[in-house]
Amino acid sequence: MAPDPVQPEPSVWTGLTRGLALRCPNCGKGALLHSYLKVRPTCEVCGHDNAQYPSDDAPPYFTILLVGHLFIAPALVFPFIWKWPAHYVLLATLPALILITLLLLPRVKGAVIGLQWAIRKGEGKAPGQDEDHSWRRRA
Repeated sequence: MAPDPVQPEPSVWTGLTRGLALRCPNCGKGALLHSYLKVRPTCEVCGHDNAQYPSDDAPPYFTILLVGHLFIAPALVFPFIWKWPAHYVLLATLPALILITLLLLPRVKGAVIGLQWAIRKGEGKAPGQDEDHSWRRRA
């Protein structure tokens, strides 16, 4: 199966950046999602089938991983986290935590879909992967 003429050589970086921008991974112009987390089945610009890339549980997992490392871990450095009563800490941090999580989730979903597009999930091979399989052990 030849790549679409819109994107002659898919790359991981292109797929990730287009997905993070919530754009079609194939053309970079059409919207990838039509509501908060619903994938447009086909791109309205290039007609690419975006429904072929299932993201399932990866976006929530990576979002939790990112928020935990970029928000929770640095927050533990601030003394008020340890000194204030728990309900004050929750009132101070929970709104920001929820906002960051809800902003990241669709972008991470787009990045996962863009990554799947880049590695040509349907064909099962990554861009740049050589066709020489002599390194494999024969059964």
